Amino acid sequence: MNEQEVVLLDSFCAALGLEIVFAGKGRICLSSYSVMRPGLQFAGYFNYFDSSRILVIGNSEYEFFRDLDPEIRRIRVAQLLSYPDIPCIILSRDLPVPQEILEEARKTGCPILRTEKVTTAIMNDLFFYLNKKLAPSATLHGVLMDVFGVGILITGHSGVGKSETAMELIKRGHRLVADDSVIIKKVADTLIGTSPEMIRYFMELRGIGILNIKNMYGSGSILNEKEIELVMELENWVDGKEYDRLGEGTLYETILGQKVMKHVIPVKPGRNLSIIIEVAARNYRLKSMGYDAAQELISRTIGR
Repeated sequence: MNEQEVVLLDSFCAALGLEIVFAGKGRICLSSYSVMRPGLQFAGYFNYFDSSRILVIGNSEYEFFRDLDPEIRRIRVAQLLSYPDIPCIILSRDLPVPQEILEEARKTGCPILRTEKVTTAIMNDLFFYLNKKLAPSATLHGVLMDVFGVGILITGHSGVGKSETAMELIKRGHRLVADDSVIIKKVADTLIGTSPEMIRYFMELRGIGILNIKNMYGSGSILNEKEIELVMELENWVDGKEYDRLGEGTLYETILGQKVMKHVIPVKPGRNLSIIIEVAARNYRLKSMGYDAAQELISRTIGR
């Protein structure tokens, strides 16, 4: 699990549809999946207060705060914002920012944000955003493609032909998610793969150089992220090695503790790897719906 994720304020607000009232430090340090409504803190109760959580002020907290004596309001806000690790404060329903909060935020640098959404809606959005941002992650060497709607991670030693195979798949209408470096996050038992921002849409093709797939083939040829459902490991053909011919022995790759179905594809001249990967994607879909061609063939054979 990531202990902390630092995001730029502009990026955070764009993802959640928030208005910046006071930018403060210009960045947000996220370390907790949870979100808090500071009603108890406005009442003066700070025991068990987790200052690593984003604070959301809804209508009830806002009205309670307004009913307090002005001097008490200043004391409570000063005590609240004395915690330096509060990521930000968000007001729902386009509520006006109380002057006491704005003044204290200017002293501490705590960002103040606002949204027109109701409190429940923004807290729900924050839950999904935080679970995705703070999910356990790993970076693997490979190529991630969307083939017929199936997220396929192509792996193998350097030079085995991963990028060339991916290029052929792109030409056949499939979409590139990441080349060379794939960032994988485990979100609610689902593996989501994406590309590092710096190299997104780029691909290295030996003998040609660096290509921008989006500029070359259009926005329909790329995808920002995709669930990883199948691993295709390319390896140079080894004479004498027994490769699976019936599909009975299911292999799995364990990524972040999650098992993903895997095929080992031997590479040799004359084998069309892009077609093999397309067939694997279609076969995976059929198996997901309960149909297994190998089992049907075995049943027919035994039946005779």
